[in-house]
Amino acid sequence: MSPSRRQQKIARVIKESVSRTIQSRLSDPRVTGLISVTEVDISPDSKNATVYLSILAPGDEKAPDRAFKAINHAAGHIQAQLGRDLAGRTCPHLHFEQDDKVKKTLETLRLIEQAQHEYEEHPLIDDAAESESDDQEL
Repeated sequence: MSPSRRQQKIARVIKESVSRTIQSRLSDPRVTGLISVTEVDISPDSKNATVYLSILAPGDEKAPDRAFKAINHAAGHIQAQLGRDLAGRTCPHLHFEQDDKVKKTLETLRLIEQAQHEYEEHPLIDDAAESESDDQEL
C-alpha cells in the first residue's frame, strides 16, 4: 500500500528535521563523514518511523559504525528536535537503520571503472581473433 499524502508530508518533515539535527546540532566526535537521510518509512498509524541513514567515511572502515552508534545514542535529542519541528499532536517514534544502497552503488561504479581500465590495458583476445580472421579472408 502506498503512503497517504499526510504520511508523505510527515516523512518529508522528518527527513529534513533529522538531517538538519544530525548536521548542525550533534556535537558527538564520533559523527564524522557524510551522513544523509536517504528514506523515511512511516507506519500506517504514523506512530513509528524508520529513518534510513547512508554514512560514508572514506579511509576508515569503522567510522560509519561509530557514527551510527552515536546517532542511536542521540536518538532522544533527535526525537525532541523533531517534536519541535513537527506541527501536530503526535510525533512518530524514530527507529534508525543503516542504508547501504549508496555504498553498494559506489562499489559497483568502482568495479565498472576497474574493469574498463583493465580492458583498456589488455584488450580481449576476441579482438586479436577478429584481426586474424580478417587477414585470412584477404
